[in-house]
Amino acid sequence: MNRWFYFNLTVLIVAAWQVFQTFPSIPTHVLVGFIGLCFVLFNWTRHAVFSTIRNTTDRKRKIKLANISKKIMPFHRWIGTSALVIISVHALLVLDLFGFNWRNLKVVSGLLAGLILIAMVTTGWMRLVRPTGRKRKAHLYIGLSLFCFIAIHILL
Repeated sequence: MNRWFYFNLTVLIVAAWQVFQTFPSIPTHVLVGFIGLCFVLFNWTRHAVFSTIRNTTDRKRKIKLANISKKIMPFHRWIGTSALVIISVHALLVLDLFGFNWRNLKVVSGLLAGLILIAMVTTGWMRLVRPTGRKRKAHLYIGLSLFCFIAIHILL
């Protein structure tokens, strides 16, 4: 397994722990945010799959992972776009409930993660129009920063 699988699993476990600590009365904005996180992590796991394909020497495993990734690829952009919509609903629910405060680090990290998610979805769709190496690298680096900001947002 690639280290990104473990990073993704760690973020998912920490987020699930925080969500289910409020059980049985999980707030709507928290539940919507968790669902959006699941969509983002599902898409980000493709990076872990590609890293595993590049780093493994077992040919059968490479073929198996490539075939799984090929089946998911037609839905990748739509899952990312759905994640953006769900996270936007999460942001609207939070703003309606708590308001906007620049001094709240959770709000600032969420805002930055949201802006990065917009850039992520935009570069993903731009790659459909005219794929280039520069757009691929931008999409990857934006994804890395998105993962970091999501982790910060969850931990705060």
